[in-house]
Amino acid sequence: MTDKGHAFRQLHQRDGAFIIPNPWDVGTARMLAALGFPALATTSAGMAFQAGVAEGRTSPDAVLRHCRMLVEATPLPVSADLEKGFGDSPESAADTIRAAAETGLAGCSLEDHTGDPGRPIYDAVLAVERIAAAAEASRALDHDFVLTARCENFMWGRTDLDDTIRRLQAYEQAGADVLYAPGLRDLDTIRLVCQAVSVPVNVVMGLPGATFSVEQLADVGVKRISTGSALARLAYGAVAAAAREMRSTGTFRFSEQAMGFAELEGFFTGKTTA
Repeated sequence: MTDKGHAFRQLHQRDGAFIIPNPWDVGTARMLAALGFPALATTSAGMAFQAGVAEGRTSPDAVLRHCRMLVEATPLPVSADLEKGFGDSPESAADTIRAAAETGLAGCSLEDHTGDPGRPIYDAVLAVERIAAAAEASRALDHDFVLTARCENFMWGRTDLDDTIRRLQAYEQAGADVLYAPGLRDLDTIRLVCQAVSVPVNVVMGLPGATFSVEQLADVGVKRISTGSALARLAYGAVAAAAREMRSTGTFRFSEQAMGFAELEGFFTGKTTA
């Protein structure tokens, strides 16, 4: 565990940017590991979809079981998308970090989204207190653990860049190791965020309407690039399209796009690699 946490932190200290894709089960984790990615991250949405429920409807115990499953699936460091954590208070944020670390995770992210559409973002004071408590719990662990603090403003219609930057700066001061504001739509905005803080910044690619290359993102200061639920949505979308074809036309043309059995099985036998 010490080696995984340390290895994960070192990825953030290398030149350029790295991709941390988001599997949602053991099979996709092992496939992405075989393809050469250096670390993996969970996806709260993908986890919910594979359980057949909406995002945010999974119990803390189920979340932790899922994290442990992905940690044990490959030798790679895994960071978990833990949404707001397992409660609203600073104490619950600290408890979330300790519980996450016990699963073998190398890191996790905590959001300032409350889970309540009526008041979607925590008050700034409470949001900072939550990250400070989480950071203190992280530093008290007996192994390295990378804490990512997320500002969810842009995901909930609060497109106030100044407030987003102030929050990220406050989360950095509170002890976050990595900062993340999903929903940024252009490179100039991403550059401003990266320039406003002194710790690594994560961005998500795969949201509709904003797709940039690793090189473009690295050039504006991004260190880590995740894919969120995009891979899960791609896979489930392919299944839905195939099912609709069968139901509507009675044909099976979707199979022409399916990966070959031997190639797919090769990811799990060591015969298929990057």
